[in-house]
Amino acid sequence: MYIQYTMDQLTLPMDLEEDIPSKHLVRVVNEAVNRIDDSLFAAAYPGGGRDSYHPKMLTKVIIYAYTQRIYSSRQIMAEKYQQTRQLAVRRNGRYMDMRGWPQAKLSL
Repeated sequence: MYIQYTMDQLTLPMDLEEDIPSKHLVRVVNEAVNRIDDSLFAAAYPGGGRDSYHPKMLTKVIIYAYTQRIYSSRQIMAEKYQQTRQLAVRRNGRYMDMRGWPQAKLSL
């Protein structure tokens, strides 16, 4: 019915839990939306066609974007990609440093 997704791990060895502070707003939004009963979303889903993204995932993205005063879907997508790239750069820098290689010197 929905495209499967997980918030636990995107790729090896990335673990988002390490990079998000325990009291960050994104965790509050995640917990609040996870408490919503799935039947509320299922009742609005007409079915048919290809699998869609889970409405909870999309709801989390929209609510968090609104808290950041981002209301345009294009701006939401641009911000998502920018944050993903920054996370990848920070991650790559951390792993390079852990392996004893010089840490990447990139300005974000």
